Parts: sequence; C-alpha cells; structure tokens
Amino acid sequence: LDIKGRVLVWRDYRGDVSAAQAERFFTKLIEKEGDPQSQDPVVYDNGVTYMFIQHSNVYLMTATRQNCNAASLLFFLHRVVDVFKHYFEELEEESLRDNFVVVYELLDEIMDFGYPQYTEAKILSEFIKTDAYRMEVTQRPPMAVTNAVSWRSEGINYKKNEVFLDVVESVNILVNSNGQIIRSDVVGALKMRTYLSGMPECKLGLNDRVLLEAQGRATKGKAIDLEDIKFHQCVRLARFENDRTISFIPPDGSFDLMTYRLSTQVKPLIWVEAQVENHSRSRVEIMVKARSQFKERSTATNVEIMVPVPADASSPNVRTSMGSAAYAPENDALLWKIRSFPGGKEYMLRAEFTLPSITDEEATQERKAPIRVKFEIPYFTVSGIQ
Repeated sequence: LDIKGRVLVWRDYRGDVSAAQAERFFTKLIEKEGDPQSQDPVVYDNGVTYMFIQHSNVYLMTATRQNCNAASLLFFLHRVVDVFKHYFEELEEESLRDNFVVVYELLDEIMDFGYPQYTEAKILSEFIKTDAYRMEVTQRPPMAVTNAVSWRSEGINYKKNEVFLDVVESVNILVNSNGQIIRSDVVGALKMRTYLSGMPECKLGLNDRVLLEAQGRATKGKAIDLEDIKFHQCVRLARFENDRTISFIPPDGSFDLMTYRLSTQVKPLIWVEAQVENHSRSRVEIMVKARSQFKERSTATNVEIMVPVPADASSPNVRTSMGSAAYAPENDALLWKIRSFPGGKEYMLRAEFTLPSITDEEATQERKAPIRVKFEIPYFTVSGIQ
C-alpha cells in the first residue's frame, strides 16, 4: 500500500480475505496510532489479522484468517523487500508502479497458497528476467528451486577460490550528563562474500562462550556471550544447536551470514564532554572536548559530532583544534567533522553564538538534547569476536 493506505499491488493466495477487508487495515492502523503504547506490527479486526512493515513510502502487509507463525511472516515481508530491491534498486511507490508485471511474477513465485517458497533474489533472477519479455524459449526453473539447497545453483566454477569475511558492529550508547552509561548494546553482522566452485561445505568457529565451554576449553576472558543470533537460511541449525558449530553451503556472492547482539557494558570509544555558558541573555558559549578511548593503532574515520544549539541562535563563531565545524540550522546543531581520529588523542571545539535579545521572562527552560557522535573504525570489533 502507499503511504495513504491505498492498495498498489494486491495478490490473493487463499481467497479467504477479500479486497474490501484488506482496505480496512489502514483505518484500523490509524485508530491504533492514536494510542502511543501501540508500536507492534500487528492489527486485528473482525477475524482477520494484518501484519505489516513500512519501507520508505510503502507499507507491505499480509492478511490472514488463520493462526500463522507471525515471526516467519514478518521475516518473509523483509525478504520481499530485499528481492524487490535486487530487481529495482530501491523499493518505493514509483518503482512498484513502473514494474507491475515483474512484481506480479515475483509474487507468484515467492509464495504459493500462502506458504513462502523461495526468496533468494539471485535464484529468482535466473528465470524471472526484468528486461523485455521474450516468447521463443520456454524456461524451466533452475534446479536450485527444487533442490534442498535452494539458495545456490549447481555448476558454479571459479579459477581461484576465495572467501571474504567481515565483521561489522554498531554500538549504541547513551550517557547521561554525570557521565554514567545508561544504555549500551552492540549489534553486529558477519558479512561474507564467497567465490567458490561447486557445492562447498564451510565451517566457522567463533570465540563463543557456550561453544568453548561445551568443548571443555578454558574461557580466559576471550569468550563472548552472543544473544539474539539470527542466521542466513543456509546455516544448518540442527548442527548449531547440537555442538554450536556453524556449518553451511554458502550462496554465491555476498550475503549476511549471521547477525547478533551483545548487551555488555562497553566504554564509549569516543568520549565527549561539553560545557555551555550563558554569558548574558544574548550570548552563549559552548566548549566541547572529544577524546578517543581506544588503542593508538586504530583510527576512527568520518567522525561526526552533532552538538545541539538553541533554536534561535545566529552568527556562530567557531574554533576547532582539528577538523571542520559548520552550523546546521536545519538541525539546530553544530556539526563537527573530523576525517581521521587516531586513538589516545583529544580535540577541542569552542563556539560562540548570539541569541535574539528579546526573550520571554517566564520562558520554560528548554530541554537539552543529547550530543550525537557517529564514526567508523575499520578492522576493530567492540565485542572482541574472533
């Protein structure tokens, strides 16, 4: 559906939910959004359950009368987004309108009678080609569709066999004004690119505490506790549950092998302190210190520090010891950019703003927004995963 709840593309697999009922979904959703407590992606109305996700300016929604597996349906919707992105670069209302024919072909293949079939974009693109439709050759679905390994075609051949594995972790930390950490978690993904011939069998071991304890090996501070692990469909889950080894036949090309979360306390990698001084009603001075708290051999790149300033501030005068700072009035903030920030260093920023001198005597003290820090550190994992 588009952002106003009008149906763009509609495919009925079982014939038990009518189009009129599907259109009721949006009115129910708007009623529900009035309630601030309701963030859940499920709407129930008159015997029909609607599950939905939002992606840019489109809603993807499934409707059912049966008691289905909710997690698998939501996961299916996310996979549908991936397939559409593979076909038309970006999934939004315009790209759906431009590609109705392909969209319906894909919807026919990825689900049958309400059961998800195969959602691997690489395999789908072997027999649903996006360019002009040609009649001459009748195409048979590739072997992979009917195989146990539905995400990899047979007969792949490379002169040089290679595997690349990257760990990408993002850290979310919230620190209060006294310097105490309120919230801290790490979300990570193992990204893999494989260029291997045939049907290769891969095995991966991690310094996962449960695995090391199961093998009776000592866990000397190196082990980590992974939570919320999510695997690509190629991983043999039974093997993982038995002995925690990750064994799989990988798809060809790049994919996310697994994602995980850690809710351990990590110290902020870039520590920021700020002092705000109101000199008079019309002048504010801000001093920001940023210190990198990681080893010197690592370097943070593309560091962006966003310092909120009063909404009506004007004519900034900024000095920095490193990088460049610019006033971004659309965000009511000062944006301090440092291209490379080595470990164990400390940089300063001083800024002076003038405010309009007319103020409301009884104006309530405005809520101070937090400073946001964004950066990347290549070849560095916070969790210590190996």
